[in-house]
Amino acid sequence: MFESAEIGHSIDKETYEREVIELREALLEAQYELKRQARFPVIILINGIEGAGKGETVKLLNEWMDPRLIQVDSFLWPTDEELARPPQWRFWRRLPPKGRTAIFFGNWYSQMLHARVNGDIKSSRLDVAIDAAERFERMLCDEGALIFKFWFHLSKKQLKERLKTLEKDPQRSWQLSEIDWLQSEVYDKFVRYGERVLRRTSRDYAPWYIVEGADERYRSLTVGRTILEGLQAALDVKDRPRRQPHAAPLVASLDNRGLLDSLDLSLALSKDQYKTQLAREQARLATLIRDKRFRQHSLLAVFEGNDAAGKGGAIRRVTDALDPRQYHIVPIAAPTEEERAQPYLWRFWRHMPARRQFTIFDRSWYGRVLVERVEGFCPPADWLRAYSEINDFEEQLVEFGIVVVKFWLAIDKDTQYERFKERESIPFKRYKITEEDWRNRDKWDQYVDAVGDMVDRTSTEIAPWTLVEANDKRFARVKVLRTLNDALEAAFDKDK
Repeated sequence: MFESAEIGHSIDKETYEREVIELREALLEAQYELKRQARFPVIILINGIEGAGKGETVKLLNEWMDPRLIQVDSFLWPTDEELARPPQWRFWRRLPPKGRTAIFFGNWYSQMLHARVNGDIKSSRLDVAIDAAERFERMLCDEGALIFKFWFHLSKKQLKERLKTLEKDPQRSWQLSEIDWLQSEVYDKFVRYGERVLRRTSRDYAPWYIVEGADERYRSLTVGRTILEGLQAALDVKDRPRRQPHAAPLVASLDNRGLLDSLDLSLALSKDQYKTQLAREQARLATLIRDKRFRQHSLLAVFEGNDAAGKGGAIRRVTDALDPRQYHIVPIAAPTEEERAQPYLWRFWRHMPARRQFTIFDRSWYGRVLVERVEGFCPPADWLRAYSEINDFEEQLVEFGIVVVKFWLAIDKDTQYERFKERESIPFKRYKITEEDWRNRDKWDQYVDAVGDMVDRTSTEIAPWTLVEANDKRFARVKVLRTLNDALEAAFDKDK
């Protein structure tokens, strides 16, 4: 795979200086056009052999282009904050917005390769990491990102010659580090696993570009031209084509009976039953959150449901059991301008709980397959692929030890009408009812279909949905608390 990057490519000085002038001008023009259009972000991944010119090339890119529109991140050793969250969190929070460029050193490929070469993971785990990287990049590209993946290469002989040359030069020997010498020792393993990674992850939407790094002028022009041509091609396409889902459109139930029709919405608790059970479950939650076993976990609760189904009341009964420092509530509304400039999962990744934390989402990422689907805010291709993207997202959370609990609070249409009218009649509840709530009632059946599809496709073994019969608020609140407690206890039992 690396043969063509070991044949001694070179560019003479005269040719280089002539072409660099035109290249710099064209790169700047493309960069400003990217900013003006603000239709997609650019992500540049820097990988390969140590000493092959990665840092020098990125330094040149910052000289050739406007550095104010480029962010350069080096993901070397994770911080304590990053170690307390799923591995991809650190990359998600640094994704560039539309119209900007990010350059990532030490990205997801660097980490998986070094882990395998050092023996920290086995080949089977490397394959899992490769699959995760492929899904991540596919989702970013489906959301519009333009990804360049560069592998800077040196042959084993070229690497050894470079090390000897630098070692003998008193003015440049400081450039050598322990990592450079280690690279020489593990070169064969690094290249072998590198080939495996590149072969598995070079796709039409995010291909790898292998650059011979021995000649500075050659590698600089190669990288610059590659970025320029790819960026110009993307900018020239008014609507960049997105991959279409392979599945057929979802078909409604032929007998007009949906999942929510199977719920017994008459379930209720008396005041005495409610008082007793609520106190018991709240005490149980307070104990579990303080349990030393929770130190290896965090808790994430998702609240979705019909308008006026009682999500806010259920959340308050949960938090009443806890110290305010133990939880964080994230209310989700329409995305801001900043959030619209990112992939749709970005605004949720930002709020992932660290270990020993409890985060509550009042509405969530499921808006993509609910309100965005029903209201036509995104095309079918986007919400159809969102099911698998959400499942992958939640799997990452659970694998890290986050206990994910998802609630759909269900009420019937008559109960919703009664609660709407009550909100209109009580001054301190009037803020809860809007014209949009009434408009949503006109699409009741469409939302019923969307909820059924959502549960069918995202209620998994690792992150199942809990459907809560919420016509009776007391019953719903106790069921929510009991479900949270049961989920925590189940997670603790798995640790044994």
